[in-house]
Amino acid sequence: MAPTLHTWAGVLSFVIFLLFGLPVDALPRKKTISNTANTATSNTAAAGAAAAAGKISTATDGSTILDKTVTIDGLSIRYKISAPADQFTAASGVTGGTAAANAAGANGLNVLLHGDGGQSFFDFPNQAVQNNLMGVVVLAPNKNRFWGGGSGLERTDGVAHAAAVNTLIQDQLSKDVAFDPANVFFTGVSGGSLLLSGFFMPTFGATYQTGVELNCGALTPQVAVVDGANMIANTKFHFQSTQDELASLQPAIPEAISAYEKLATSAGLTAAEIGALQTVDNTPNGGGHCGFDGKGFVSGVQLMATNFANVMSADATGEVTGIGNVLNTVVGNEALQFSSAT
Repeated sequence: MAPTLHTWAGVLSFVIFLLFGLPVDALPRKKTISNTANTATSNTAAAGAAAAAGKISTATDGSTILDKTVTIDGLSIRYKISAPADQFTAASGVTGGTAAANAAGANGLNVLLHGDGGQSFFDFPNQAVQNNLMGVVVLAPNKNRFWGGGSGLERTDGVAHAAAVNTLIQDQLSKDVAFDPANVFFTGVSGGSLLLSGFFMPTFGATYQTGVELNCGALTPQVAVVDGANMIANTKFHFQSTQDELASLQPAIPEAISAYEKLATSAGLTAAEIGALQTVDNTPNGGGHCGFDGKGFVSGVQLMATNFANVMSADATGEVTGIGNVLNTVVGNEALQFSSAT
């Protein structure tokens, strides 16, 4: 029998019930873009930005410390900067950083290279902003944390490490903090002093023409001196050691003093001019290697860092608590006296 109009109406009603009467979740949906992937991407980007910005902490004087790692010439270079928060760039990740990248700032830098093993990197003795110099400390890029690699007085990677430090200053640090590139000073501690005197200052000292404090270590230039006349005539050197210095360093430090004095003489500087630029002291006794306070390494290094301006600034008094005046001319004091071998 053919379907009647009444029959077709019943079929149509059943179809409508199927379409609209069933729960919505039972119907096929148009696929939508999940927020999960976007959230994961956002989190990854945030994590990457945080890693690039580095870790943030507070210095002893209330300034901000940025702890960061970059790759330079294939070397992993970790460094810390201590500066007023507003002197950091916005890209640094420091809260309150408002300086523009690659912009010159009012403050200079005091770049410290630690001794073998890296103790002074972690202590960061120059972290306080002092005499308009913001503190920077750099970690040696090898597993032993030896600046220049090698061991003892043989620093086999000195050329590469010195170049990496220079590139860090010239190309990287201005991305993190605003500083005056014409006011960059240096501090060496033990093995760090070996790199600075043996490799960095001979190669790059003429670029900076400021000053370097060589604590408990020094080498004669191990590479050709670049633009030596300008470097030596415009750079202050202070050699600080102890009477009970390491046996291996007892001949090396006087040899370095004589070598740098000879560079000054060859450049035509008078004895008085040399005395104003190159100074030496090794009166502390009883603290051993770098124990300038007569007690020990860590406290001795901190003593010299705290008194950096008294030793290296243009109007330095030379007075260091517990030692006295350390600014003795190298002229006539090249042959340091040591009390014992340690």
